[in-house]
Amino acid sequence: MESELVETVEGSTRLLVPKEALVDKVPPREPAFFNPRARISRDFSIIAYAAFLKNFKGPRTFLDSLSGIGARSIRVANELKEVEQVFVNDVNPKALAIAEKIAKLNNVTNCVFSENEACRFLSLHSKRDQRGAVVDVDPFGSPSRYLDCAIRATFHGGLLSVTATDLTVLHGLFPTACKRKYYGVPVRAEYGDEIALRLILGCTNLIAGRLDVKIVPLFVQNNMHYYKTYVKVLVRTNDEEDMGYILNCKSCGNRHVTKEAKYECEICKSKAELAGPLWIGSLYDKDFVNEMISKEEQLQVDKSCKKTLERCKEESDMPPTYFTIDEIAHMKHSAPISLAKTIEKIQSAGFKATATSLNPAAFKTDAPINDILSII
Repeated sequence: MESELVETVEGSTRLLVPKEALVDKVPPREPAFFNPRARISRDFSIIAYAAFLKNFKGPRTFLDSLSGIGARSIRVANELKEVEQVFVNDVNPKALAIAEKIAKLNNVTNCVFSENEACRFLSLHSKRDQRGAVVDVDPFGSPSRYLDCAIRATFHGGLLSVTATDLTVLHGLFPTACKRKYYGVPVRAEYGDEIALRLILGCTNLIAGRLDVKIVPLFVQNNMHYYKTYVKVLVRTNDEEDMGYILNCKSCGNRHVTKEAKYECEICKSKAELAGPLWIGSLYDKDFVNEMISKEEQLQVDKSCKKTLERCKEESDMPPTYFTIDEIAHMKHSAPISLAKTIEKIQSAGFKATATSLNPAAFKTDAPINDILSII
């Protein structure tokens, strides 16, 4: 029996989605997959693409390699008037049929629909004059198998946005699988969301390096089971050392970035764990985040986006890894104090401290763990 399609609205775009996707706890894959809880992620995509395209010189094309019903790509076509052409690709003909209905519903005429395997689609756009200004890869699970093709399909100076949803792999439940897919291993830690994002960026960077391409992270975002990275792709060699490890000591709570594989904690001298190799450079470009904040006001997106972007701006200059207030309270054997009070105390002691967009109950600081514990 054919699934009933119902109308829902995201941004200023009307979508037609399988009814079960809105009522079932786990959205079904038949006739086509649509996850309503990924709306915030799509909102951030619209903001990021708008900010990026403002200064992009070249054909403003958008390539959606794994479009599903086209929720992201048709929102791009409908809400971002600066986009000239949108390529909507998926291997599922039922999903594409729904995407075409959504395009007609919104009077969108600049979409090209294609039924193809993602890498084959991206390979067709790997010639210099056919690449995308913005390329999106949003698979089930890991994006690693698509990164090679996606980088080749992105213009010099273009934007590549990549999604990963394989949390169990990125959070250390299957370290062998993580090493195979992302060329690095995580540690199970309170700041696992940041490790996951850095592993995705690290994998992208290693593949880009093999192609003599440099990536520059502009923005990252996580929401529930969803990780998304946004990087600028430059056809030039990267001479900077942006790969390394995060040393994590379970004995004293210390963590720090190192370019060499070391296993001894510099504070308590205990044997520590090592996450990586992964990206140890910046996660955010401050100017780009400022442009996103400016664009957010002009778009119909969730109100929470602005608060998240403000936190990204604050933490853009902070060192890697964050601490949660529950983690500190557990180490102090006491009840947690508020995030605002924690940050205030650390700043009053002469250290830098900010909230982080990656966890609503966490902070970043340049203070070592022993100083944090004595301050709180």
